Amino acid sequence: MHQLIKRIENSLNKDLLGITISNPRKAGEIRRYVIRPVLIREKLMYQLAAYTATQVFHENLTGGQLCGRLSEILPDYKQVLMQTASADIQALINKKGKAAIKITPGLKNEASVIKVRDLSHNRKKNYILKEGTPVPFLKDLGVMTGEGKIVRAKYDKFRQINRFLEYIEDIIPCLPADREITILDFGCGKSYLTFAVYYYLHEIRSMPVKIIGLDLKKDVIRTCSRLAAKYGYEKLDFYEGAIEEFEGVSQVDMVITLHACDTATDFALYKAVSWGASVILSVPCCQHELNAQLKNGQYSIITDYGILKERFAALATDGIRASLLEAVGYDTQILEFIDMEHTKKNLLIRAVKKNKRSELKWKEVEDFCEQFHFEPTLKKLLEMERKGST
Repeated sequence: MHQLIKRIENSLNKDLLGITISNPRKAGEIRRYVIRPVLIREKLMYQLAAYTATQVFHENLTGGQLCGRLSEILPDYKQVLMQTASADIQALINKKGKAAIKITPGLKNEASVIKVRDLSHNRKKNYILKEGTPVPFLKDLGVMTGEGKIVRAKYDKFRQINRFLEYIEDIIPCLPADREITILDFGCGKSYLTFAVYYYLHEIRSMPVKIIGLDLKKDVIRTCSRLAAKYGYEKLDFYEGAIEEFEGVSQVDMVITLHACDTATDFALYKAVSWGASVILSVPCCQHELNAQLKNGQYSIITDYGILKERFAALATDGIRASLLEAVGYDTQILEFIDMEHTKKNLLIRAVKKNKRSELKWKEVEDFCEQFHFEPTLKKLLEMERKGST
């Protein structure tokens, strides 16, 4: 714990983007804390926001005061994520107060620097898609009025779209810069985010891009295709079909899969790996597969209770997916997509291709799956590929 607090103390400067403390050990009022630097009367301070189920409370502290408060707060929580301009630092704290710390390089770019410099105390959220500026597809999808005002019932969707575009903004340096970029959105649904990504990359950033949306619902594909034609989005196409059967392209730079149900996420991730996609952004949903396979009697303290078994299986599913992506050469993170109060399915797997395979990660997954009698779809698909390459 002392090492973690010392690391946080050393990071209390203008390069700090934010700190999130989450996963309380006991049911209580405070679900999580969020810390960000602020300028108050030209003095660098740190705003500590405490979130309950329905409210948020703020206090502004000096660096020394913050470290003192952290000594009181951290023992009651299991997880810390600190993001700086150069690195993401994740810590898992056990019952004895020891912190296991993992450091991964941050995706530093111009947007990150802007975020660091914008330290005003009562700053207005600097959304990529601006409130008050009409965006045609947001109007037709019921998020905006014709004057650019956000429909009150759709404000969470507006925030979600902008949050996702921030992730897109961060990974732009990881994409090829000398040719047209191909992006596939599996399970695109009504395509709020598909249209948003095209609008941002093509209309705002003027990048050469081709985006394909794929979904099983014929009426949804028909509507999205009509809207794309209406806006003149010539490089945005929609097709009806299943993820595992799609063969429409030979090269893909980024694969997006948002709330693809159960093993559909696995097929999308496998497709992305097979294509050698530079970036994968996946928000999994409905992780039922491992729940049905969970048989280890040693853990009846969890498996005897349906809701605990379901949550454990969901976490195990996404942990296995992230580790398998690392095993086949991706730098992988699991991040919070949107606030938990809006949906339980709020974890985003972000994977950036690094071409450094890890047999150690593969072995870790094998050992874990053997312990719980798991046979996850993504592992089976990747095993077939491994056998075919030997």
